[in-house]
Amino acid sequence: MNKKLGLFGKLFRFIDRKIVVPITRFLMRIVKWFSNSNKTLETWLSRSNTLLFISLFLAVLIFIVIDQKMTLFTNTSAEVLKDREITAIYNEEAYVIEGLPEKVDVTLMGSRSDLFIAKQSTAKVTVDLTGLKPGTHKVNIEYAAPTGAIDYSVNPSVANVNIYRKVSESKTVTADLLNQDSLDAKLVIEDVTPSTDTVVIKGTDDENAINSLKKVATVKALVDVESLTLNDAGTINVKNIPLKAYDKDGNILNVEIVPEKISVDLEVASPSKIVPIKVIPKGEIENGKAISSINISEPNIVVYGKQSVLDNLQNVPVTVDVDKLSSNKEYKLELKKPKGIKSMSLNNVSVAISLGEASYRDIDNINVDVRNLDDRYTVQGLSEDDTKVTVNVKGVDSIIKALTSEDVKAYIDLKNYRPGDHEVQVKVEGTDSRVQYLSKKTKVKIRVVEK
Repeated sequence: MNKKLGLFGKLFRFIDRKIVVPITRFLMRIVKWFSNSNKTLETWLSRSNTLLFISLFLAVLIFIVIDQKMTLFTNTSAEVLKDREITAIYNEEAYVIEGLPEKVDVTLMGSRSDLFIAKQSTAKVTVDLTGLKPGTHKVNIEYAAPTGAIDYSVNPSVANVNIYRKVSESKTVTADLLNQDSLDAKLVIEDVTPSTDTVVIKGTDDENAINSLKKVATVKALVDVESLTLNDAGTINVKNIPLKAYDKDGNILNVEIVPEKISVDLEVASPSKIVPIKVIPKGEIENGKAISSINISEPNIVVYGKQSVLDNLQNVPVTVDVDKLSSNKEYKLELKKPKGIKSMSLNNVSVAISLGEASYRDIDNINVDVRNLDDRYTVQGLSEDDTKVTVNVKGVDSIIKALTSEDVKAYIDLKNYRPGDHEVQVKVEGTDSRVQYLSKKTKVKIRVVEK
């Protein structure tokens, strides 16, 4: 009992010396400062009991605040560190590891002050595989707590890992282009040349492994065109292109690639070609009338695209509706880009159609050509009448008189036709778009046979 009284006595003297006396002195200074202006306050504050109670009140208040703060930092609490990556400790030059979870959650338990320190630390989650041989092993996942005052639990806390011996082999590198649509429409990338043809891939050759080297179908350098600034034709060197390994289904495999990144040369070109704009009338003009002339505001157009596409492009077609046309008319027509063409110098043209008196003429003995027949088959007409047709042409007299059989083509489209006898519609086209062409025999009978 005497020990407790002595302890309280020491505490009282400490509070009196460190808190009550300094506060009393401070209040006395305030009293002195107000002495000339407020005698009543001075009288009240001059009483020893008043100063004692005020000092005691402030001391208790400060004690409560400090006590609450201490309680806050000493009470046990918990924090969860989510999605922490795992560091595996093993001989990376000799082995390949599979089966470790990508991330784990760590629950920390301790005082708030210790938890605060732990959250600011860079403590790692580790798995120590040192000394383990190839095979399957059950291992513990540990957290390197920054202070011994912290308790922790890891979820998951164990893992079944497969350890394989590491091997290496060479693999050919190919390059792929991403986001080519973002490239300037007048530019094309004609060639992609990696800085190296082959790289070394490292991993396991065990077929049971998820990332076995035996599953690697290709190694690619992926060049993102959208991230490049390509304004002119020429050779562009792109550095630090990451390499990825893929299986036959296009899934990324987690194997080591040496080097991890390469550079790539892009051959940027701007192929173009000047071709005519071909006006194609569609529809039936009023009886007794025919097209005498077609005048276009821009007869030619510059097109941009891959050279292989340009080589096969003969013209840019535009269709004009002349159905029931009875007098001269001018049209504003929008041009559509042919397949494979990325850009054109014109988007629309004006076309003026003039009419004249219609005349008719038959052109005999036009051979019926075959188009789009499978290479495995051949075709023959069931009779001589099924191999040639007479084509009736309608147009202005001066135009149709100049036509020859060379200016008219009759054909049948045998796409998707199989061996057997068939009756097929005859289609006709001609070199002069001012003329209308019609086969007098609308269908022919043919036989498709295997070669």
